[in-house]
Amino acid sequence: MPLKETDASNTYREIDRWDGGVGWLAHPDETMERASHALSIDGDVWVIDPVDAPEIDELFAEFGTVAGVVVLLDRHMRDAEAVARRHDVPLYLPTWVRRSVSGVPVRRFGTTLADTELRVLKLFDNPAWQEAALYDETDGTLVVPESVGTADYFRTGHERLGVHPMIRLFPPDELRGLTPKRILVGHGPGVFDDAPVALADALNGSRRRYPSLLLETVRGFVSM
Repeated sequence: MPLKETDASNTYREIDRWDGGVGWLAHPDETMERASHALSIDGDVWVIDPVDAPEIDELFAEFGTVAGVVVLLDRHMRDAEAVARRHDVPLYLPTWVRRSVSGVPVRRFGTTLADTELRVLKLFDNPAWQEAALYDETDGTLVVPESVGTADYFRTGHERLGVHPMIRLFPPDELRGLTPKRILVGHGPGVFDDAPVALADALNGSRRRYPSLLLETVRGFVSM
């Protein structure tokens, strides 16, 4: 299984469908499990951290018209520029995410995404890691691109959701106390069942379970 796939001819796999949007894995067999999402708000579709795939535009059309492409993590440019150009829409970046973009207009956002009611959470802002999350308090959707995930290398033991290995010792406090109905992540399928419990468990057990995750990661590399 490749760590990261680049074959653009692959057929995507749909994940995370609900009334307000959909998620997909452009390369279902890759280890990184890069997940992308499209949120529908009043007929506008906001494409989040996209990895492009054949016929993905038909999936967007089920939910409305693409209004913008959003990048929530400095390392998640992925195919955002290509998708924005194809739909002739701006690329939206949090004010603290430092990335250069060429060929498409850029819009910056701070506390909310454009004219939506999506609340923006600043998770990290340092030279090595700049990340935002989106939280729709009306329908309970939480989008976290990197701090938590469901791919195997995020989780240990019985975790359904795990904190990223690089920040296990210092998980973001901004995610504490939230009660989402669903958690969409940038790596792996989302969490739809008892999402607040899964989130609290991931954050509260992050430091305690770090040695176990580290050991599992080392064992995985050794067996490769």
